[in-house]
Amino acid sequence: MATCPRGCAPAVRLCQRLNRLKTLDGDMMATSLKRCLSTVDLTLMGVGGMVGSGLYVLTGTVAKDTAGPAVIISFIFAGIASLLAAFCYAEFGARIPKTGSAYMFTYVSVGEIWAFLIGWNVILENMIGGAAVARAWSGYLDSIFNHAIQNFTETHIMQWNVPFLAHYPDLLAAGILVIASVFISFGVQVSSYLNHIFSTISMGVIVFILVFGFILAEPANWSQEQGGFAPFGMSGILAGSATCFYAFVGFDVIASSSEEAKDPQKAIPIATAISLGLAATAYILVSTVLTLIVPWRTLDPNSALADAFFRRGYSWAGVIVAVGSICAMNTVLLCNLFSLPRIVYAMADDGLFFSIFAKVNPLTKVPVNAILVFGILMATMALVFDLEALVQFLSIGTLLAYTFVAASVIVLRFQPEKTSSKDTGSTSPNPNAEPSSAPSESEAITDDSDGPKQYESFSDKLQLVERQNTRERRGVGQLKAYWEPYLDRLLGDCEPGEVVAFGVLTLIVSSVSLCAVLEFGIKQLQLPVWSFSMLLVIFSLAYIISLALIWVHEPQKNTKTFQVPLVPLTPAASILFNVFLMMKLSLLTWIRFAVWIAIGLIVYFGYGIWHSKEGIRELQPKDMAARYVVLPSGSLVETVQSVQPDGQVDNSAHHISPSAAPTAPTAEDYTGKR
Repeated sequence: MATCPRGCAPAVRLCQRLNRLKTLDGDMMATSLKRCLSTVDLTLMGVGGMVGSGLYVLTGTVAKDTAGPAVIISFIFAGIASLLAAFCYAEFGARIPKTGSAYMFTYVSVGEIWAFLIGWNVILENMIGGAAVARAWSGYLDSIFNHAIQNFTETHIMQWNVPFLAHYPDLLAAGILVIASVFISFGVQVSSYLNHIFSTISMGVIVFILVFGFILAEPANWSQEQGGFAPFGMSGILAGSATCFYAFVGFDVIASSSEEAKDPQKAIPIATAISLGLAATAYILVSTVLTLIVPWRTLDPNSALADAFFRRGYSWAGVIVAVGSICAMNTVLLCNLFSLPRIVYAMADDGLFFSIFAKVNPLTKVPVNAILVFGILMATMALVFDLEALVQFLSIGTLLAYTFVAASVIVLRFQPEKTSSKDTGSTSPNPNAEPSSAPSESEAITDDSDGPKQYESFSDKLQLVERQNTRERRGVGQLKAYWEPYLDRLLGDCEPGEVVAFGVLTLIVSSVSLCAVLEFGIKQLQLPVWSFSMLLVIFSLAYIISLALIWVHEPQKNTKTFQVPLVPLTPAASILFNVFLMMKLSLLTWIRFAVWIAIGLIVYFGYGIWHSKEGIRELQPKDMAARYVVLPSGSLVETVQSVQPDGQVDNSAHHISPSAAPTAPTAEDYTGKR
């Protein structure tokens, strides 16, 4: 093993601390929260998070300015792209039923610093999303009353003219957030009950819009006289898909609720699929109705649906649409206020954020401190910030989280599962029980599980070396049998999962490079055609080779919980699409993102890295034990294992040649405390 100079040892230790993974407890269902959510509850949460103000505002905006009636195709493309990300969230939510969503998924597969930054950005995204929806809710309600609330506030309370701030304090938006936070602090069942009410009303209004809208439909509105079905061409459809993608970002509330689900292994994937299907169907059908009722050129982007019914002479239908819009915005508010405190709670419970937010109310079983504090912060943002200034910063953290979750799926799928002392039977639920005896020779011979086999004595190993050397085995993260004759000399010496991790890194870098060339190569960089084409070919080949490099390795075959199909293709496609959308964000958004990241790093290095529970776990005293392990090469390794309370094992090994003549066994030839 190569050693580094003494001077670089502190840097190596720092990198190890930054990239340490979260250790999951043996009982994944154990929690201080209350597991009471059913599949129906989770499905309605997902629908409520996705079918909000976007249905009543976004459809008209994209139809008029970007895609025309072809907004239907845009929503289909956006739904497919969202499905790729939703698959990744569903696998993690079923496999790791812990709250924290993308933060937790990154922590168990990529590393601590990356998990913190993902969680830090998701916190801001939820705060901005909730504040923006509250401002939209307030503005929509105010427009019904002919802006009487705004006029009263500006005349009798106060107004100001400051860049990025609203012209007047939106007391209504702040008030609804405070009230919603109080209701959510009463417990998850209260939140679910409120979501049921608003989601049911919203879906009822959507059914009304579809039935009455198809009655009023006029196919002539799609005719060539009105511009045709796709007046902006394929480029308009793709641009509309990029905008419509943000209509589906609310499905991650299902993964955030996995620690409060009764049966997360089944409920999370089912609820994700059903809610995304219902949301996509609603967006597609409502877009169809909207563009058939009135010509797409005449749509009002601010209140397209209500205005469409009003112009057809059915003003009473516009009132029903307004009620549905208010209820839909309420569900989005509830979902933001529901998932945000749970991400904060997960980070605080791991020691990476202030411990006051890790406290759970013993009566309501929810993190009340996190709910109230961040609810007030969200209300403050809604009070003073302008809606456009809030929306400009939205989405970058969500896209980054989607990218890391997709990468984590690939890493975890090709990563061998770590065995622990709990798994080997060295611990027992009964503290008075005797340790299990060493496995017999017959038991060792018939054990067909993957991974290195551990034997309690030197003699057991000698009896089985020949059989282990001749038996063909393909462990997780190793080369597949078909490709071993071709690639073993190049990749055979790598640790299981190591090549896959490198492939994922190359995949992300090539995706960023490819999207950067596509987005900036012609206009901003003004590259000549030959240079532009050559870079496209190079980065496309790098992307494909990375996929192939991952694919030639053996994945995990877990049939107990839901798994993303077509790995690594599905997560890789999600990564590419997310990176492409991030490249379309403005420079100002990236500057604000960098500032927020810098603040997060100050918090992490000032508090999180010193209070991390994984760091504290590493400092706990360890008991030492010795074992002999058969490696895939057939060599004998004497491993000195540090048996920890959490089941982690720290190995240091002494290699013994399999051809070496055995000596008489001594006390150190058998497992024992050292």
